[in-house]
Amino acid sequence: MSLSRLIGGFVRRHWQSYASSAAMLVGVAICTVLIPRKVGAMVDALAANRLGQHDLLLGIAELVALGVAIYVLRVCWRIRLYSAAYNLGVELRTRLYARLAAQGPAFYQRQRTGDLMALATNDIDAIEMAAGEALLAAFDGTLTLVMVLGIMMLGVDWRLTLVALLPFPLMGLAFWYISTHIHTAEGDALKRFSALNDHVQESLSGVRTLRALGLEGRSANQFGELAGNAAQASLTAQKWEAAYEPAVGLTLTAATGLTLGLGGYLVWQNELTVGALTSFTMYLGQLIWPMFAAGWVLTLIERGRAGLARLQPLLDAPLSVEDTGTVEQVGQGPLVLDKVTFAYGGQGNLQPPALDGVSLRLEPGQTLGLVGPTGSGKSTLLRVLLRQATPQSGRAEWAGQALDAYRLSALRSATSWVPQESFLFSATIAENIALARPGASRAEVIAAAQMADIHDDILRFPHGYDTPVGEKGITLSGGQRQRVAIARSLLAESRLLLLDDALSAVDTGTETRILEHLAELRQAQPGRAAIIASHRLSAVVAADHIVVLKAGRVVEAGTHDQLLALDGWYASQWRYQQLEASLDAI
Repeated sequence: MSLSRLIGGFVRRHWQSYASSAAMLVGVAICTVLIPRKVGAMVDALAANRLGQHDLLLGIAELVALGVAIYVLRVCWRIRLYSAAYNLGVELRTRLYARLAAQGPAFYQRQRTGDLMALATNDIDAIEMAAGEALLAAFDGTLTLVMVLGIMMLGVDWRLTLVALLPFPLMGLAFWYISTHIHTAEGDALKRFSALNDHVQESLSGVRTLRALGLEGRSANQFGELAGNAAQASLTAQKWEAAYEPAVGLTLTAATGLTLGLGGYLVWQNELTVGALTSFTMYLGQLIWPMFAAGWVLTLIERGRAGLARLQPLLDAPLSVEDTGTVEQVGQGPLVLDKVTFAYGGQGNLQPPALDGVSLRLEPGQTLGLVGPTGSGKSTLLRVLLRQATPQSGRAEWAGQALDAYRLSALRSATSWVPQESFLFSATIAENIALARPGASRAEVIAAAQMADIHDDILRFPHGYDTPVGEKGITLSGGQRQRVAIARSLLAESRLLLLDDALSAVDTGTETRILEHLAELRQAQPGRAAIIASHRLSAVVAADHIVVLKAGRVVEAGTHDQLLALDGWYASQWRYQQLEASLDAI
């Protein structure tokens, strides 16, 4: 979509605000062109000794009234206009946020967070200014130009007007040349700001890693280089914008010189009065604003075009997981995967399968254990169940319906997921636990925390459950963050609980207590199923069924005892981990 179509559609939806602003600008233009005419008449009256004290004071009062009217109308149209133009920024940011929220992990693997933040701020601000300031400045400048030229030609002297307009084509050519360079410079400035923004975001997120590795100096040098590049790009754009003013100044200076030369001759020939020449000179001065407005409008439009050129591909980017399902609620029934195959990478660039012909079945109320070496496909399988990834082949069903037949909102509301890297928001502990159920009572929050074995830790904080956790839960340890995330998933009361190595940061004693609480919860809620993916086999010992993945394939399956009897990877890993645990206990 072009910038003109975007702004045109917005103006049609908010035509009342733009129409009222335009009406007030018409009033400003009328008052503006009346002032020189009034001054010229007063000058001629004074020169002819026809202006008494009363008429002089009345004329001055009229000029003051016109000035006040211009001031009031300009304030009112700006308030009216920007209240509408800011809505475009709101609409674009809402569209962008909705699009980003609907995208899956594959999309964010290709995008940088800092760049997305820059798009939501600087780029949309540029489009917003094009819809507000640029549009009305163009209208105001054009209206003022037409009215002033009309009065100069019809109300003063057409010969002076034609002579004054002689330098203007050269100014138009200069404006065209400048605007083409501004478009390139503004696009480069926005890109360099995005790079700077991305570096700041990454540095702040990984500040502890930078300190641990002693990389603060290198990071600061990179920041200085990026900041310098961004400043240089912005300076280049500003230099081209500054070129508008000399072009306007030279044009008006030449026009004024030509006007005074011809005007003086006409006054000497008694073909023009001094008052008329004074009025014409004042009108010529009023052309300064339309000329500056033209340069300002071109600058804002080029900024808006550059911003939209960066924003539009993001808004048009296809969803990595399409929400085409129609089923609004997940029913009771088994979860079935039948020969599911999934590989990362886009069309024609697929990597080796992360899941290769995986089949499994999970009945309501059962617990499934997923184990296997690193990179075996455990997390990928959970992503398929969450529809964060779409299999290239095979069948995935829940309660007799294909997973893609469900609305994403329905599927995910029926699922609680605790990923390997638990994420907490900058809120209190209680608010983080109650994220999925904001209306949960404090007693329910405490009960969930007790099941996650985090209750006693919370009570040791100065403000208990009302303790802020900081950005991403930075004030908590890794194990505490995991347990808060587990408590959050338990409070959600979803039908399927997915734990993706979510007990890796807790000790074995804490792990045992959490698993015991989960078993008690499944007994209290018989239809609630769970899938536990873990490197630590002790986490899946009590599972109803255990699947061993290796290179995306199911290589072993059964209960704990059955897998030990097979004497394969599971049995070998179990003996190793038991030996490791016994050595740690010494």
